Amino acid sequence: MSALYAASAVLSAFLLFLIQPMTGKTLLPEFGGAAGVWTTSMLFFQVMLLAGYLYAHLLTTRLAGRAQILLHSGLLLASLLVFLGGVPSPRAHTPGGEPISGILLLLIRTVGLPYFLLATTSPLLQAWFSGAGVPYRLFAISNAASLAGLLAYPFLIEPSMSVDMQWKAWGVGYAVFALLATAASRFAAAQRRPPLETDWREAALWTSLAAVPCALWLAVAHHMSQNMAPLPLLWVVPLSLYLISFIVTFESDRWYSPLLFRWLMPLAFAALLLGVRFRGWSHGIVLPMVAICAGLFLCCVFCHGELAQRRPGAGQLTGFYVVVAFGGALGGLLVSVVAPLLFRDFWELPLITVACFLLALHCLAGLNSWRVYLRLALVGTAAFVFATRFESSGSVKERNFYGVLEVREGGDGAGRWRGMLHGGILHGSQFLAAPLRRVATTYYGDQTGVAMELSRPSPGPRRIGAVGLGIGVIATYLRPGDHLRFYEINPQVVDMARKYFTFLEDARGTVEIAIGDARLTMQAEPAQNYDILIVDAFSGDAIPTHLLTREAFQLYLRHLKPGGVLAVHVTNRFLRLSPQVMDAAGSLGRKATLVRSGADPQRRIEAANWVVIKGDAAVVARRVWTDQFSDLLSALR
Repeated sequence: MSALYAASAVLSAFLLFLIQPMTGKTLLPEFGGAAGVWTTSMLFFQVMLLAGYLYAHLLTTRLAGRAQILLHSGLLLASLLVFLGGVPSPRAHTPGGEPISGILLLLIRTVGLPYFLLATTSPLLQAWFSGAGVPYRLFAISNAASLAGLLAYPFLIEPSMSVDMQWKAWGVGYAVFALLATAASRFAAAQRRPPLETDWREAALWTSLAAVPCALWLAVAHHMSQNMAPLPLLWVVPLSLYLISFIVTFESDRWYSPLLFRWLMPLAFAALLLGVRFRGWSHGIVLPMVAICAGLFLCCVFCHGELAQRRPGAGQLTGFYVVVAFGGALGGLLVSVVAPLLFRDFWELPLITVACFLLALHCLAGLNSWRVYLRLALVGTAAFVFATRFESSGSVKERNFYGVLEVREGGDGAGRWRGMLHGGILHGSQFLAAPLRRVATTYYGDQTGVAMELSRPSPGPRRIGAVGLGIGVIATYLRPGDHLRFYEINPQVVDMARKYFTFLEDARGTVEIAIGDARLTMQAEPAQNYDILIVDAFSGDAIPTHLLTREAFQLYLRHLKPGGVLAVHVTNRFLRLSPQVMDAAGSLGRKATLVRSGADPQRRIEAANWVVIKGDAAVVARRVWTDQFSDLLSALR
């Protein structure tokens, strides 16, 4: 009996958190590789976790023992019949409409039922078998299994299995879980339990202590993904720290000491401030990553330690879990939906840090005056936002699902310029003086690989395609009669390029912009017969990997005329992408050359790496990235 119970609990927790990075990786190509895919997916998982915990609580407080077992066993067996052909992957469904609602509806249709049933397992089995051991310690063990699932994905599963194979293996694991859980329920000592008995103040404190760390790890992960690729590994790190804090605080009381954390919490806030202050991370990645992760971990241990010390008896654990899950869902809602609607910058991270500071004052210092809280919240938020902002006087910021865009000015006299940034990455700049307004800057200077191809003589007008608009610097290379077609997924980029820059307006040829994901748009249109096709799809320092797979390059080549040129921008501070691009080109029998160019600050030109693909070459035998397989971990510098 105990072995069946333990196996069911551990396997359910493992599968519960394995599916999260797996789903995110599957969805990224369908929604343009934006970091918002991850926060929206996490919101879905937190809401479904709340639904599962609420189901477990209602089941154990409203039904007699035998009725509980019969109903839950029936649902488990029914889910096996529904997914007899395998759990449907979100990849098999075409998204549409507004991204956040599209992602949520897609996940509900595909993985909603199995995830819901997995979420019910931990509280339900703890309630049924609470006489077999210490139930809250079993909560720590479940979180340890969840951590194992998270770590297994980037280090074992992603590098060795295709996406389809991952979903098939997960479906087999789910079938084993459903059978184990059904068998274990036969031995359950189920009984009807009393409803949760606590006052609203205590419930509100539980909710706050659950919401703050959940919102904090999501905000940290989103912050990190704006400046690096939104790959599973980056989300595994903060989520792992979040889970570890649950494990150490609920496993034993000796791991959390309020007296010690009176000294540690100021260090946590200072570490978060340091990590956020280096938003562009131009001084390196190690220091800000270590600082922000250390601050996150200390804050999570504090919140979860306080939760563990305030937990009710085992007889009311399902109600306690519902409140904790509600707090987690609330934190996810604030970061995923509310913050992008209210804020033009990533202010949620400093705001959540201030909220954690106020909780620390309440729990560790006994501060209870709401007037003092209000004053501290206002002053703390203003100070934190001021401290974390760069010198951006006169800048304009806009935010949507794809991140924050900022238009900033600098220089003086004839050298005054205006640039657009995404995260800490400059996406293009333009001199404001009329004589220099049409000078190509940033990654498109006259010595770059793309500029050399665009400057070559041609017998007549050219058709040019460009994946990624930026501010439209490429348009400076147009000649009379040329036609340039941009593919841009973010409508806000188009608006800002037209409103604050004149490259598109000053172009000598014709400029057209197609709104939407480049791959989806190009797949739906006939061959464009481009003389040159340019792929420059930055999102901060993040690269949408679905634009760098073998299938993507097959699509690009279909749109080139015979003898056409494909130029791919691979400049990146954290990822070595040129080998993947060159291997993909070689696998299709095309010759690829890496062209490096240096920086020229006076001309506003950045160092750039372009891979230029033209002509035939021998096919390479190395394994290349495909829609089914990509291993960004191996590309990290």
